[in-house]
Amino acid sequence: MDAEIIVVELTPELAPAVVRLCEGALDLPEDAAEAAVIVDALWSRAAGDRPVFALGAYRGTELVGVLIGSMPAADQRLGHVDLVAVAPEHRRRGAARALLAGAERRLAGLGAAEVLLAGNPPYYAWPGIDVRYTPAVCAALALGYQQDRTAWNMTADLSYDDSPALRSTDATERRLAGQGVTVREAEPADLPALTELARTTFGGTWDAELAGSVGRSGAGCHLAERDGEVIAFAAYGSSRPSWFGPMGTTPAAEGSGIGGVLLRRCLRDQRAAGHDSAQIGWVGPVPFYSRSAGARIERVFFLYRKQIED
Repeated sequence: MDAEIIVVELTPELAPAVVRLCEGALDLPEDAAEAAVIVDALWSRAAGDRPVFALGAYRGTELVGVLIGSMPAADQRLGHVDLVAVAPEHRRRGAARALLAGAERRLAGLGAAEVLLAGNPPYYAWPGIDVRYTPAVCAALALGYQQDRTAWNMTADLSYDDSPALRSTDATERRLAGQGVTVREAEPADLPALTELARTTFGGTWDAELAGSVGRSGAGCHLAERDGEVIAFAAYGSSRPSWFGPMGTTPAAEGSGIGGVLLRRCLRDQRAAGHDSAQIGWVGPVPFYSRSAGARIERVFFLYRKQIED
């Protein structure tokens, strides 16, 4: 007979054990390979921005499952489950159910009226549940979560020299230079201008994602400027080193080819860092990424939500 599952709140010194569990519990190789940076982003780095907690499911003395949850800094009515991972040999034995029930209680105690199984930018590892994580989809439905959105990533192939994602930008950059537009790698001194542009033109959490990209190891950003004013940017590696985004171009500069240049400059950086592919996360303009980098829709995510009962 199975020992009872006990759920406890985890302290940061247990992060190495959480990473080891995730390395074995995240079924998709691209997720398992980045387990350490995922845990660091969702737990350690996110804690500087918002309320964050981690729960562990123990069977006896063995850690068999983990959950990381958070509250958005801007909306305390919504709670997020950012990661759930259960060791394969312990699935369908109550660990995920116990972790999610514990997270619901913890989030309710923080003031949440609703729980989302969805990414909580600027620190997120997935938009939602990848449809290939079938046990997680089944657990969500069994616990009364309702699917309300679908999101997708696109994959840019960086594995060979002639990939469309690595196409030269030299000619376009020369044309842009003739129009007074300079394209270059962003530096930490550029961050105030970048974040101001992100806040005033695009909103959301892109300012914080840019702060997590500029000047940080495994991440980066490229920008375009005219007359000393930033008019476009593209970044990568904010939460995960293999992921691209965000990127934005001011309305007045759209259609000039700047976006494609900045995109491919970032993708070349990611290839130089050893990545065979890049994930363009939570994609909006599918045709742009297909045309500019030969990217294809690959990862699909279901996003779920549930009202917390009083």
